[in-house]
Amino acid sequence: MESPEGIVRNSLKALRVQAGMSQQQLCKLAGITRQTIGGIESGRYAPSASVALRLARALRAAVEDLFWLEDDLSELTTVSAASYKAKAGDRVSLVRVKETWVSHSLNGDRAFRTEMVPADGICLRGGMNAAVRALDRPANLARSVAIAGCAPVLSLWARSAERWHSGLRVLSIHANSTAALKSLARGEVHVAGIHLKDPVTGEDNAPYVKLELPKQRVALINLGSWEEGLIVPAGNPKKLRNASDLEREDVEFVNREAGAGSRLLLDSLLTEARVKPDQTHGYEREVSSHLEIATAVRDGRADTGLSTSSVAAAFGLGFVPLRCVRYDLAVLEEYMDEAPVRQLFSTLHHRWVRSQLEIMGGFDTSQTGEIVATV
Repeated sequence: MESPEGIVRNSLKALRVQAGMSQQQLCKLAGITRQTIGGIESGRYAPSASVALRLARALRAAVEDLFWLEDDLSELTTVSAASYKAKAGDRVSLVRVKETWVSHSLNGDRAFRTEMVPADGICLRGGMNAAVRALDRPANLARSVAIAGCAPVLSLWARSAERWHSGLRVLSIHANSTAALKSLARGEVHVAGIHLKDPVTGEDNAPYVKLELPKQRVALINLGSWEEGLIVPAGNPKKLRNASDLEREDVEFVNREAGAGSRLLLDSLLTEARVKPDQTHGYEREVSSHLEIATAVRDGRADTGLSTSSVAAAFGLGFVPLRCVRYDLAVLEEYMDEAPVRQLFSTLHHRWVRSQLEIMGGFDTSQTGEIVATV
């Protein structure tokens, strides 16, 4: 329902889940019907002032944290950090130093951080059944959710979820889509981030989940859909248009490793263009991440590689779109009953998380948080 001032958005479901309430419990506390709560959470109904106030009181939240107009975003005057002055279109981090807001550009290398990961324990005895001395209380470590995947946006989701749920820990394990599924099948992670399109049926992800986890019930929850294509230097100096250009003598390519979703897509595109892998200069030259593709092109070590438009934009590079690919989060249905996993997925409906994904560019969030398939 649209108000005269604009579209009303809400984070009712996220706040309700954070409070550990069912819809029935909330309706009793707020004195409104369950149908009303369901209508608000689904976006079909914009509440009256009295309903909004009752819900805010029941959840012990401010009304403005529950409801907002789509265009109701604050504008801040900031000082741009001297290390890299932010320009129009840049993503930034904000920090308030005394009474001044400072913006730090998240462009190029600044968009990603490579850090030493704090240890949770120390191994005392190795082997298949290793003995480990924990460095934190087991109860605290139990609030962790492990995600395997290679999409840079996973870290945005993880950090946003940790900010929203105090005590929640999200561990990101870098792995290509196939390796992530195998890790999920081995019981090593809760979630596998995947973008694998079946070249025969054109179906996203489900066929590969069936292959790797044939006896498990797995939900595919959408994180978003992104554009994949050729990352090129700014201005596309070699005028690349499609996969058939990769057999040109003057084009040096850099590839992802076998098992990566981007590698699978490349092979499919080359087949459609009737270009053999050995006709592609650099097909055997492999790197293990989207970021390595971008840095190879940025540093002049390659003319192009296959990645996403959001990665290209973060590095100030050009992009030739070739296909839209759905990025899903594969999770065993039994894991959805665990509190940390529920908390993590509840944040996909929250304003902060969606805004982080949307401003990346080239990332469609229209299905974010939806169960798009059950395998």
